[in-house]
Amino acid sequence: MMIYLDNAATSWPKPDCVPAEMRRFLDEDAANPGRSGHRMAVAAEKMLDRVRAALTRFVDGTDPARLVFTLNGTDALNMAIKGVLREGDHVITSTLEHNSVSRPLQAMADAGFISLTRVPMADGGYIDPDAVEQAFQPQTRLVVCTHAGNVLGTIQPAEAIGRIVRERDALFLLDAAQSIGLVPISVRRFNVDLLAFPGHKSLLGPTGTGGLYLGERVDPKPWREGGTGGDSSSPTQPHLYPYWLEGGTPNTVGIAGLGAAVAYVTEQTTPDALTHEQALIARLVDALRDDDRFTLLGDVDPSRHVGAISLTVRDLDPPEVGAILDESFGIAVRPGLHCAPYTHRELGTFPDGTVRVSPGRFSTEADIDALIAALRELAM
Repeated sequence: MMIYLDNAATSWPKPDCVPAEMRRFLDEDAANPGRSGHRMAVAAEKMLDRVRAALTRFVDGTDPARLVFTLNGTDALNMAIKGVLREGDHVITSTLEHNSVSRPLQAMADAGFISLTRVPMADGGYIDPDAVEQAFQPQTRLVVCTHAGNVLGTIQPAEAIGRIVRERDALFLLDAAQSIGLVPISVRRFNVDLLAFPGHKSLLGPTGTGGLYLGERVDPKPWREGGTGGDSSSPTQPHLYPYWLEGGTPNTVGIAGLGAAVAYVTEQTTPDALTHEQALIARLVDALRDDDRFTLLGDVDPSRHVGAISLTVRDLDPPEVGAILDESFGIAVRPGLHCAPYTHRELGTFPDGTVRVSPGRFSTEADIDALIAALRELAM
């Protein structure tokens, strides 16, 4: 049996209720929602409405119609970025971002469509709100930042950043890929205008699911256009949420599973899961921090982390460490750049990257102890 410590990539295993609800939906209600008036189509549409409402409550939103289902976190981020930016806008982001943020912004900057400022990380892997404020320009329209770094696991001061962005009358896009399902999120308290997230990480849902919550201050251009089921007469995409941004048939079976996962996460309480993962990170840190064969990257205070931390092993490349752990010890981790090259450039770990360890809700102390023993055995 694999010891799975790669939950920052996708959570595993999923709760039993997730595949069970997906199977039930396929067996009973898997018609095309909103496209027909028969009972199966109506049931599918009602399921989407229930999951929208649950996710809206989960992020402290106010209007379920402004919770748009997406293919994943990348889809949500692209939808937000390309939907709100206009030619000549200035964007502030950070070096902690995933390529789902960095690449679309860089492409727009390279094309001369926007100007772009990347705020460097500070204090072991954090975005300094003062640095964000100092980066503002008269044409700044959007600030994009991660809520928790996917390389270092550090939780960012989203509320402080959001307050600054709102005071400057810009838009705030928060990437909650590594935080949603672990760290409590309030789009209202954080002054978030756009919240992008996947369903398959700490929300424990299936891959191919995600969402974008839109505050009242934004009205993005459609990312895709097509069928909406409810209004087929309009020659262009109907300007009615959520269908304005949901052209095409949604991943209904995946969303059914996501709904079951959100119910599970809500019932099991998010803070307990975060505390559990932080305790596992602390166990790893305590075992390795004084061993000079290992280097722990960034701030190693587990109380300021989600369940992820990066390390290197002396005289071994990260891909080699990952392969040995997999093939010889049956342990899954994530070596490499983690789709975050700017972070690794700042850490000095580019181009080989690090070994990222990311325990999850179902990881155990025994899993971490097995990893510690394996690392000590393979280290030179």
